[in-house]
Amino acid sequence: MTPEFALMALLAIPAIAAVLIPFAGKWPNVREGITGVAGVLLLANVIWLVRYVGQSPENRPELFLIQFAGNFELKLVLEPLGAVFAAIASSLWLVNTVFTIGYMRDNKEKNQTRFYTCVAIAISAVMGIASAGNLITLFVFYEILTLSTFPLVTHKGDAKAKKGGRIYLLVLMATSLGLFLPAVMGTYVLAGTTDFQVGGVFPEGFSLTAASILLLLFAFGIGKAALMPVHPWLPNAMVAPTPVSALLHAVAVVKAGVFTMLKVVVYIFGIELAGQTPASTFLCWVAAITIVLASIIALRKDNLKARLAYSTISQLAYITLGAMLAAPAAIMGGALQIIMHAWGKITLFMCAGAIYTVAHRTEISSMNGLGRTMPWVFGAFLVGSLSIIGLPPMGGSWPKYYLMLGTLSSGKQVLLGALIISSILNVAYLVPVAVRGFMLAPDNPKADAKIAKNLKAHRLVRFAPVFTAFGAFVLFFAISPLVEYLKPILPTSMTGGL
Repeated sequence: MTPEFALMALLAIPAIAAVLIPFAGKWPNVREGITGVAGVLLLANVIWLVRYVGQSPENRPELFLIQFAGNFELKLVLEPLGAVFAAIASSLWLVNTVFTIGYMRDNKEKNQTRFYTCVAIAISAVMGIASAGNLITLFVFYEILTLSTFPLVTHKGDAKAKKGGRIYLLVLMATSLGLFLPAVMGTYVLAGTTDFQVGGVFPEGFSLTAASILLLLFAFGIGKAALMPVHPWLPNAMVAPTPVSALLHAVAVVKAGVFTMLKVVVYIFGIELAGQTPASTFLCWVAAITIVLASIIALRKDNLKARLAYSTISQLAYITLGAMLAAPAAIMGGALQIIMHAWGKITLFMCAGAIYTVAHRTEISSMNGLGRTMPWVFGAFLVGSLSIIGLPPMGGSWPKYYLMLGTLSSGKQVLLGALIISSILNVAYLVPVAVRGFMLAPDNPKADAKIAKNLKAHRLVRFAPVFTAFGAFVLFFAISPLVEYLKPILPTSMTGGL
């Protein structure tokens, strides 16, 4: 297999699945089989590409797609950060598919064929974002991702779903067309290119004022990163079924946003220029405020999915903070947060979905003693929570370690306060869920006993979060190869301390 063929397969495998799934709508086993086979093939293809890119810093498979409007072109180029993002999305798509089959069948959801089709299109768009060779290509797939996930948000079709979908589409389209696209065009005019390059595309001595304006446009234009105040789409998307929440908040949409943010800082501005701009300091504070404020809001939510949504907003801001600190350790911390948060947060959302499917409970206050009935699910929730909190030996401890190093090396030690306060708040709003489940007496022992009898009928929704919780633990021990793999995203002169 050639690298060019593998790059094309990144887009083609889920896209072909999206074409085939509607034809199998009358045969659920065939439809879901197509999704599963596509997931396996995509993951195998991504593993091949990850290994190819990792063999040498010079290995950057490239594929030209199309040229239009003069010098604008769509092309794919895969580098280490994109390869890691593709690996996260493809592996968790496969796990989420297992969970989705159980969830959709057990809850007898309608429009399942449309659901699987839109998910496949969204994953194809994510692969395009991960392998985009320039800002133009990234922007095109970014918009495809927004449009393909809109039907997933409005899946239930009721008034609440439609309202959530309108807010979702309005915020993401307004930010991307009103801010992100002008930033892309401004980059092309001022730099003469939108290609991603290590060290950035702007010439030496570039105006810090112009760079600040562009950086602000990117930061708030990349609405999928959910930086306050352009975050309302995310909690409103909670009206979607839990598999969508897991997909949006752990795998596809939000990770596409923060991946884009990190890639713009590293490959468009360059770390040195980004760190010199006044806008980066301002955005550090915006990210810090988002980290703390979203955590406080999460603490006040009794609905489990709503609590997890605001937790996601806070955790995403870690990556924006890492990007804007513009220190090598902080950039590494942001990149690692993309990985670790994905595995930890999808665990929590799938646990919420399993609890809803098995016990039909959504409010945390109604989960007293339920952990005794569903020990594996609540155990997985506790493991995922510890990873999000950042306690060893969970994978989520490493991003916070590198972000703290980056905060110190950048001279912005005061921002350590946001990371520390957030960690304390993480404990306060996540651990009590497991404590209620295991330590408090059941409110209705008879109802819980009835739930226990039906557990066998919900194997898939219970298996998936246990698997990802184990992954969040294993990732703690994979830190050395991950850091080595990601080092080439930084200029060689900046990798010495990592």
